[in-house]
Order: sequence, then C-alpha cells, then structure tokens
Amino acid sequence: MTTETFEFQVEARQLLQLMIHSVYSNKDVFLRELVSNASDALDKLRLAALRGDAPDVDVSDPRIELEVDKDARTLTVRDNGIGMSYDEVTRLIGTIANSGTAKFLEELREAKDGAGADGLIGQFGVGFYSGFMVADEVTLVTRHAGETEGTRWTSKGEGTYTLERVGEAPQGTAVTLHLKPADAENQLHDYTSAWKIKEIVKRYSDFITWPVRLLPEPGGDGSDGSDGDGAKTREAETLNSMKALWARPRDEVSDDEYHELYKHIGHDWRDPLETIRLQAEGTFEYQALLFVPSHAPHDLFTQGYQRGVQLYVKRVFIMDDCEELLPPYLRFVKGVVDAQDLSLNVSREILQQDRHIRMIQRRLTKKVLSTVKGLRTSAPDRYATFWREFGAVLKEGLVTDSENRDAILAACSFPSTHDAGEPTSLQGYVERMKDGQGDIYYMTGESRQAIENSPHMEAFRAKGVEVLLLTDAVDEVWVDAVGEYEGRTLRSVAKGEIDLLGAEEEKSDAEKEKQGEEYAGLLGWMTEHLGEDVKEVRLSSRLTVSPACVVSDAGELTPALENMYRAMGQEVPGAKRILELNPEHQLVKTLNRAWTDQRDRAELTETAELLHTLAVLAEGGRPKEPARFVQLMADRLERTL
Repeated sequence: MTTETFEFQVEARQLLQLMIHSVYSNKDVFLRELVSNASDALDKLRLAALRGDAPDVDVSDPRIELEVDKDARTLTVRDNGIGMSYDEVTRLIGTIANSGTAKFLEELREAKDGAGADGLIGQFGVGFYSGFMVADEVTLVTRHAGETEGTRWTSKGEGTYTLERVGEAPQGTAVTLHLKPADAENQLHDYTSAWKIKEIVKRYSDFITWPVRLLPEPGGDGSDGSDGDGAKTREAETLNSMKALWARPRDEVSDDEYHELYKHIGHDWRDPLETIRLQAEGTFEYQALLFVPSHAPHDLFTQGYQRGVQLYVKRVFIMDDCEELLPPYLRFVKGVVDAQDLSLNVSREILQQDRHIRMIQRRLTKKVLSTVKGLRTSAPDRYATFWREFGAVLKEGLVTDSENRDAILAACSFPSTHDAGEPTSLQGYVERMKDGQGDIYYMTGESRQAIENSPHMEAFRAKGVEVLLLTDAVDEVWVDAVGEYEGRTLRSVAKGEIDLLGAEEEKSDAEKEKQGEEYAGLLGWMTEHLGEDVKEVRLSSRLTVSPACVVSDAGELTPALENMYRAMGQEVPGAKRILELNPEHQLVKTLNRAWTDQRDRAELTETAELLHTLAVLAEGGRPKEPARFVQLMADRLERTL
C-alpha cells in the first residue's frame, strides 16, 4: 500500500508544542481522552446498529482493550466501535491542520492561563493529541464498520504525519503510543505499569458504559491463541465497574449500592443521611446523584475546604470538586453530576460562564433545599441531625443567595423560648404570635444559656412573648440581610426601643410621661457623665428584674458583629451604645432620689459607672477599665460591711 506523507502547517506545529508542553497539567488525562474516544466510537456503533445503518457488523461484544508491551514500551488503546474511513481520518484526525487551528491558537493565546487554555481543547476535537505528552510517536490503525479496508496514521508530533491504506485491520480503532524513554520524571508516570493503568481507569473512566479490559502482557497465559479474524483471545481483566448508578432506574439500585458510592466519593465510612436523585431531559440532559452526609467534616468552615461534586461528561470523569454546580452554602453536599452536552475538557473558567452549568446549579439547589424542607415532616429525626450538623452553613445562603432566600428560610429551624428542646420554623413562630404582636423577636448570643439569662429577655419572659435564640456566628449577619418574613419585621430584643403592646400591665402614656419627667434630671446627668462610653441614658421597657442593660441603636451593628468584621480585617468604627435603666428597680429609684437630693456627687459618679459596667458584664462584655472596676467594687463593699 502507498504511504503518503503530509506536513503540518506552521501554526499546527505550534499547536502541537502547546499541547505537549503547556496545556495539560496532569499527564494522566491522555488515557482518559483515548478511552473516552473509544467509548464514543462504541456509542456510535450501537446507535448505527439500532437504526439499521450497520446491519452486517458484529455488536455482540463491544469493548475497550488496553495492551501494554513493557519491552517495546508501547501502550495500545483499542476498541471495536464504529471506526473511521480513510477520508474520515484525513478530515477528523487532520482537524489540527485545518482552518480551526487558527481560531484555536488565537483563543489559546488570549487565554489568561493554562487552565483557561485547557477548556478550549474539546471545542476543536484535538484531545487525541494529548497522547504526545507521554509518547514520542503515535500510530493509529482504524477500519470503519462495514468496510474492508483500513487506514494507518502515524506521527512523531513534529513536522509531519503519514497516511496509508491497509488491507488487514480489525473493525474499530487502535491507538498505539510509543512511550518516551524511562527517566526520573517518567518513572513517576510509568504507563507500562498495570497498577498505574488501573488507577487511571478507576479514577477517570470507572463508569464508562463499556468494559475497559487490560490484556495480559505478550508471553502470558494464552497469548498464542487467536480467533477467526486473527485477533488475540487472551483473557483480560475488566478495570471499570460500569455501574453508573445515576443512569440506572431507581428500582434497580439498592440503598447499599448508593451508600457504597457515597463512601467512595465522600471518603466517609458512615452511610449518608439522604440520597437525592435528579434527571433532566430535553434540550440539555444531565443526571445527578447527590448525598447529604450524616455528619459535618471537621474542616467545613476552614478556608481550604474542598467543596463541590464530581463532574462527569457522558460518564467520563472530568473533575473532583466542581464548585460551580452548587453554591458555597451547600458545600457539604457530595455526589455526581453527569452532563451529556459539555466538552470533556471544560475548564473551571468556562464552567463559571456556561449557562447550562448555571441552569444545573439552580435546579440542584432548589432540589436540595426542597429535600431538606421535606425531611422536617417526613423524617423529623433525620432533619434534626441535618440541622445540628449543617444548619449554620445553610444559613450562609440567607446572606449570599437572595434568589433562593425564601426556600432557605423554609428549610431552616431556630431554637426559641417556646420549646427548650425543639427548634421552630419561622412559619411556626408566626402561627403562635400573640394578638397585637407585629414583629418577630430574636436575640443573638454565644449560647442559649447566655441569651436566656440576659436582662434583655426579662420583659419578654414576663409577658410570654416568644423569642428566637440565635447562637451561630452567621446569625449576626443574616437577620439584617433578610429583614422580614411574610411582612413581619425581624427585631432584635437588644436593639432599639421595645414596646410590647397588648399586656395588661402596660403603662398608659400619661404614666410614662410622668415617669420620664421624674427621671429626666438623672438621665441627663448620667448621659453627660458617661458620654465617652454611651450615646444616651434612658428608661427601659424591657427590664423587669435587672437594674440596667446596654442596647444598640436600631440601625447599628452589635458588638459581636463589630468584632466579627474586625476579625476579617475590616475597619469598623466603634459605635456608642445606649444605657437603659429599669425605673422599677430599687437601686435605680435610690440613685434617682440621691441625685434629686443633691447628695455626694463623687459617690453618685461611682454608682453610675458601676451601674454601666454591670450592664456591660450582664451581656457578656468586659469592663473598659477592669482595674478601676475592681477598685470601685472593693471600696463599695468595704463601706457596706
């Protein structure tokens, strides 16, 4: 047969060099590319047989074979799929030398980095050339199903490639890589090693539909046998499981199989809390199999936490942690998404801009949120486990995802004063609101105990008004971001003025005015004296037991939120707070009489400072001057003995 030699164009040679040296950061993916191409060829043959376009071809044992010859340092990837004709080899394998190359190179040069370049490969069908990363020479022998003549393509990836017609060739395609000589670098990527090949196939191609078989090396058991077509019939080891659980009907997969898959991809020894299946058909098809773990990993809130689910394209593994498929507040979700219409070489940069990926993310997000919400009624124990483990991270979405805020709120639960053991939904809170109550009350703090013992809670406890008890760091942020629920304002019991209407013991306006006049002098003097530390001193309607408390103004940050922003490196000007006095407390009454009677101003000053510091301590703060506070307390105690 005549062998023809063709020259690559200058830009094609440049492209080959970029492919070999610059584009792929992980050399192992060459085998993924070749196995994927073989799988596509088998898919096409199956479709042709189903349509009746290939009535005379054998489709009884579709397979992908890998064959290693350590002595010759070759690795062959062979399939008995649709194959290619001479013209198809010229057109498809020669794509690199056609007009698409110029556009490819232009976009490649415009790419900001190697990762951006990586995503361009699949758009031009040149993934085949990744074989030159590990081989000095690549030979392809192929025969189209139904034809009698085959084609051989050979190149060293330099300036030329050869084409020739061959009379004897099995149906399908065989790509033989003449591996580079062994050296220090290549010893780390020994592609003549059976364990290395098994590792790559298991990682990237485990769920390929067709069996990927590793043939024994030449000279092994049965290596001298052959079938009627002259093909070797040695026994082979199947490397992939072919168990794409997400593509199989639900009634054909056991819970144990799902759990084993979760343990494999989630690196967890426990069963998942919940399994979520999703299949989309139409203009853009994909399947998803997601898992909610039963416990939170220890590094869930660390900066380096690896989030995201595995991305497959047509059952070919693309990447482990595809962050673009789920928002950060669902980073605990593990699983697999298998898309049918993405490039095998899609990069993270392209994923960020792909409208199909955004569509998948929206649907997966809604599905996870609706599943969590459903657990509240269908499986309360599992929902309680979920909320204990992942509630804090889910609430991050209330700040970052306004589109799904209502769905997130519906999936959330919050401890409250209504029931010491069971958290409540916001809907449940609203249904229990007292007549005349217009707002949803909450308080943030380090712990439930600290909140319940806070002076701010006294009036609410006395009047039986329910308060949400929020103890996660994110609670300081989301309540301001959300603002309201079903038209009812979320109001902190520790901010602004509180007026609990509808209670029998509520003072009349006249009584409040009279009390205000009675204390006006003391309030004005204390505001002036404590002016460096407080914005205002006023009477309180939220205290029933404690003499005083400090509150933030309605629109200001709480001290905890100020500290949080400072910890993140943000400059936040400290805001003065408001000191509220309980006019019914004996200490406050005595202090007011002492001021009215013009008693010793020095002692009054000490009492005012002590009262303010005690209020700060009551909410978990610390004295501005601890030594002075200790001295004042010691002196006062000494005088009382």
